[in-house]
Amino acid sequence: MTPAQNPVADALDLRILAALTDHPEASIKELAAALEVPASTCAFRLRSMRNRGVIVGTRLALDPAALGRPVQAVIRVRLGSHSKSGVEALFDALQATPGVLQVFHIAGADDFLVHVAVADPAALRDIVLERITVHAVVRATETQLVFERRDGAGLLADD
Repeated sequence: MTPAQNPVADALDLRILAALTDHPEASIKELAAALEVPASTCAFRLRSMRNRGVIVGTRLALDPAALGRPVQAVIRVRLGSHSKSGVEALFDALQATPGVLQVFHIAGADDFLVHVAVADPAALRDIVLERITVHAVVRATETQLVFERRDGAGLLADD
């Protein structure tokens, strides 16, 4: 298997990812200098990790409160029926709903967790009543307000 076909990240890949995680705005030249590797190696490794699916896209982190959406909540959704088409239609609709930050299709008592950021409690109610419970497959919802959110240690943290 060639390096471009191998999805596993090696030690240098992990060092590059850790540096990029700590300084996502860094240029390839800056990353290479910090890691004491040639810029061409750093660029090749980043391109290879994207091609192998180790790095999946890039995201811009936004502050919902700064954008007029200070109320965050997690909505637990339980389904009454689980047809593939019904589940997929709901998943697609939830994902496309303005204010929805993340949607998780999960196993257990609940079927979906929906993380939202909205302007006020009325907007939160509207998402539940006008965007979620209108689907025939939905049996129940439970909304939990988020007081504070913190990122976890991440995938590159030492055990």
